[in-house]
Amino acid sequence: MSSFFATISRMKYIERWALMRSSRAESLSEHSLEVAMIAHALCLIGNRRFGKHLDAEKAALIGIYHDASEIITGDMPTPVKYSNKEIRTAYKEVEHHAEEQLTRLLPEDLQESFDEIFEGDGSPDDDYMRHLVKAADKISALIKCIEEETAGNTEFRTAKKTLEQSVAEMRKTYPEAETFCQEFLPAYGKTLDELLAD
Repeated sequence: MSSFFATISRMKYIERWALMRSSRAESLSEHSLEVAMIAHALCLIGNRRFGKHLDAEKAALIGIYHDASEIITGDMPTPVKYSNKEIRTAYKEVEHHAEEQLTRLLPEDLQESFDEIFEGDGSPDDDYMRHLVKAADKISALIKCIEEETAGNTEFRTAKKTLEQSVAEMRKTYPEAETFCQEFLPAYGKTLDELLAD
């Protein structure tokens, strides 16, 4: 018997933005799905428009599992996680240990495949793709801020400014992120009628 997927299914119980008052709670499952969809789109943009050879489906898979360690560690708020180098390094070690713990819940013949999802294969394309997953993670967090602001919640004002700066830096480095933000980000915050009218 393996408890891996039963454990992974607990992502729906992990609430994000623990230090913030949200107009609507966001679970880790919701966030992971959005990151997977955006990462997939970033890779497709890279392949179709910038001559890259990225595995978009693998990027989506990495996006699904990118925060799975939080099932064990919980969601550490970003201001704490990145407050100084020592905390950031220690938390990375905790995350890595949690990922190893999750992988060990799998049957032995599947563990190597999931190690690659969590850790990568070290190739330049894999490394670039993981940077795009990180960009998708930041874009997803920015989308949450936009949605909260649209709902009249000013609690996310500072987080939005910080994320806009972070995403702006990624847009300079990754043309895929620039394209996504230009073409898709402006639609967030619109009503369903407005979205369908577009």
